[in-house]
Amino acid sequence: MQNSTVDFSQVRAQFPILQQQENGQPLAYLDNGATSQKPLSVIEALDDYYRLQNANVHRGVYGLSERATELYEGARETVREFLNAASTREIVFVRGTTEAINLVAHSWARAQLKEGDEVVVTEMEHHSNIVPWQLLRDQIGIRLTVLRMNQKGEVCLNALKGLVSEKTKLLAVTHMSNALGTINPVKEMAEIARSVGAKILIDGAQATPHMQVDVQDLDCDFYALSGHKMYGPTGIGVLYAKEALLEAMPPYQGGGDMIYSVTFDKTEYNVLPYKFEAGTPHISGAIGLAAAMKFMQGIGLDRISAYEAELLAYATEKLKTVEGLRIIGEAEHKGAVVSFIVDGVHPHDMATLMDQDGIAVRASHHCAMPVMQHFKVPATVRASFGIYNNFDDIDRLVASVEEAKEMLL
Repeated sequence: MQNSTVDFSQVRAQFPILQQQENGQPLAYLDNGATSQKPLSVIEALDDYYRLQNANVHRGVYGLSERATELYEGARETVREFLNAASTREIVFVRGTTEAINLVAHSWARAQLKEGDEVVVTEMEHHSNIVPWQLLRDQIGIRLTVLRMNQKGEVCLNALKGLVSEKTKLLAVTHMSNALGTINPVKEMAEIARSVGAKILIDGAQATPHMQVDVQDLDCDFYALSGHKMYGPTGIGVLYAKEALLEAMPPYQGGGDMIYSVTFDKTEYNVLPYKFEAGTPHISGAIGLAAAMKFMQGIGLDRISAYEAELLAYATEKLKTVEGLRIIGEAEHKGAVVSFIVDGVHPHDMATLMDQDGIAVRASHHCAMPVMQHFKVPATVRASFGIYNNFDDIDRLVASVEEAKEMLL
């Protein structure tokens, strides 16, 4: 069951953390939906920066600062290429997807929306794509409308067409559900949003580790991602936005690097994208994110998608043999995530026992409480896969589920 063009055992060997044991067992890390592990190339890029290149960017005329600036801006070009954005002016470095969405809510939406205007989200959104719109609703009186999903964890395009109207100003939707694995038809959803003059924001935190993303092909207005989900460092992320939108948006924060000139009477803001990057940026994070993207490109996003589809199919088949186990979310188009419950067993208890077998899974509401409410469960056990996982990890997962079930029932 090996991908014919990539030896994924060699990919796995590039992740030092996977060589260790947990509770005397080899580590099977299956919590990639929360955060991913880092390959040597990313670790070495961070180490190299701090050992040999560390300086502040954009401000120094000495060689070390200029080299740090080249690395930082080179990382921006890597991100632009990875997303196929039209220009580096459309790439804003932020702390992660959460900050990217909040930037849009506080800058674009606050300036453009008024009382009675509508933001549409789906029922499967992460809290980070719900709470900012609720805050805006409470502050300026916008409406927050929810596109419901079916029992397979899918949204209906026809239902979306019937939901949007001339009052709809933004559709904010996850590309891939962190709790269910559902991959939404975001390109078609963007077309529906445009048909009523609305913008579309896509939460790509879960999608970018698993599939090729082309923001020009999607024709989205905003796309947000987090580095730590895609084999990069924590504390770094990206907001892609169309240049014309960014030009019209007011700054999100004030301070160094986002200014051109300052007097007590007036401040002139910097050009894009620096207008939205106040203060010293996460320089090493951007460099590490670029290294992670290059690592993924070296494997090939299409090969990653194909391999993880094999893992998902294998895990789904094996878990369905466990008596009393129910998979939550069986969309036709899914990423490498399996959420499940076992009759009579609380997910937290199961995950705790599985840790004794060296199996790292998440038992939680996954920051998607409305999803749990929809399926009438308090939480699920979630196994989420990455490029270093293999079929042995899945066999051990299933055996551990069976063992935990025997102990808990």
